[in-house]
Amino acid sequence: MGFLRPYRRTVIWSLVFAWAATGMTVLIPYLVGQTVDEIQRGYESGTEVALTPLFVAILAAGLLRLALTIVRRLIAGRISVDVEFDLRERMYSHLQRLELGFFDTQQTGQLMSRATVDLSSVRFFLGYGLIFLTQNALTIFLASAVMIAIKPWLAILALLPVPFVVFAAMRYNRVSRPALQEVQQRLAELTAEAEESVSGIRIVKAFAREDHMLGRFQRSVSRLFDQNVYSTRLRAYYTPLLGFLPSLGLAVVLFVGGREVIAGRLSLGDFTAFYTYLVMLVGPMRMLGIALGMAQRAVASGDRIFQILDREPRITSPPGAPPLPPGPGRVELRDVSLSYAGGEPSLREIDLTVEAGSTVALVGPTGSGKTSLVALLARLYDPQAGSVSIDGADVRSVELADLRRSVAVVADESFLFSATVAENIAYARPEASQAQIEAAARRAQAHGFVERLPDGYETKVGERGLTLSGGQRQRIAIARALIAEPRVLILDDATSSVDATTEAEIKRGLGEVMEGRTTLIVAHRLSTISLADEIVVMDGGRIVDRGTRSELAQRSELYAEIAEFGAEAAPRPDYEAERAYARL
Repeated sequence: MGFLRPYRRTVIWSLVFAWAATGMTVLIPYLVGQTVDEIQRGYESGTEVALTPLFVAILAAGLLRLALTIVRRLIAGRISVDVEFDLRERMYSHLQRLELGFFDTQQTGQLMSRATVDLSSVRFFLGYGLIFLTQNALTIFLASAVMIAIKPWLAILALLPVPFVVFAAMRYNRVSRPALQEVQQRLAELTAEAEESVSGIRIVKAFAREDHMLGRFQRSVSRLFDQNVYSTRLRAYYTPLLGFLPSLGLAVVLFVGGREVIAGRLSLGDFTAFYTYLVMLVGPMRMLGIALGMAQRAVASGDRIFQILDREPRITSPPGAPPLPPGPGRVELRDVSLSYAGGEPSLREIDLTVEAGSTVALVGPTGSGKTSLVALLARLYDPQAGSVSIDGADVRSVELADLRRSVAVVADESFLFSATVAENIAYARPEASQAQIEAAARRAQAHGFVERLPDGYETKVGERGLTLSGGQRQRIAIARALIAEPRVLILDDATSSVDATTEAEIKRGLGEVMEGRTTLIVAHRLSTISLADEIVVMDGGRIVDRGTRSELAQRSELYAEIAEFGAEAAPRPDYEAERAYARL
């Protein structure tokens, strides 16, 4: 409901128009009753009666109801669109503020379902359903009041089913809410399944697993189908019941009211008005149940939306945080430990100092904590213990956006946006000129292939950059990092997708860029390691050795193995394995 607060005046006007239209709706049966009484009087007396004023009044009430309803719908439609805009903007901006660790545990399809299907349910209720609900409730109240004014005891008899309608509606809401929440959850699972199938279509095709993915999708569809059937059964039982109960009051009016008319204790006009009011009430009572169901769906969707909106970001700038102080880029980690989502530590008691302007390579087996370590510098994660500092400032104490502008990361999996090549390169520095974009591309050895693209730097790459090769994407990602002119440059296996010749060319460009800039390289190839002034060897989340290439080659067995693998040395013959293979 808080989303309606900025539009409270508009909502009030919408309610005023809705209630005025309801007033006209309730007035018309009364005028019809008066007209019937006038006709009966004229018939019994055989004289002319003044029907024109009543005809004009009924016509005016009908036209006024039409105009009020149109205006109310226009206003409600505008409120609905405004609320949708606010919801989408808040949802998206909140997702942008959440830390990387949140997305590690979430399915993209689940988030997209909340931002589309659930959001639409809430928007529709706040824009239309709320007014619809109050309008039906007001119709019931006003019609009941007029009926009581005409014939109190008959009105009480006719309205006896109302408490049962309310009880049935409340019962329906109680059982339907969890059912609808489960529908929304299973719909989100289906969305996630579809998103994953489309995103991974290359792998699906490569391994001819279309039937397998179809089977998974069908299972998700079946789960959603079963839950929808259950919700439909509830609706199929309660909605007709909510429509039937008011009909009992109609039967009472026809039976008792008809006898009263015959006995002369109730005029035919009042009986007509009574009957019309009861017929009028059948619709709002049934619609009241539907509107309450709509409200329950909105509440179920709202719960899922607020699971995201109520999740506070865990990595933020402290209040009044200063920018990162000027400096050459000295990096220091003191007694740092890190674990993800309460799991086993990825980093244990790390102590590391990287002097400004130096280049350090991080090497070690897969899972040794290299990528986790460099992720701490841009504060993509916060350590559970210890501190990370750049130029003497703890990264948790400075303004987050300024810190990240000072640290550029080139990951091994290079993500590109569905935009032009120039826009992708200038992503970290949108104000960059074309000359600066091309200079960054040249240093990353990307200028040559970009110029050969159909529209050069204005060529649009496909979603995730899949229209380019892996090596081309990596070179554009390197250019994107270089154009930011960062204080600290992180290359996380950044040349893994390029061939040896291209890597040698990139190394020449990087050598120029890295001159005087603090650089950390996560590397597996000896050729990449050769860029570093110093090498840090990691294993099991710890730093196990540190030194130059020649020093480590003499004293570190682990580095010797890594160097041998990186140099692509010929494997030692394993005659026992050959004999075992022959036996098989």
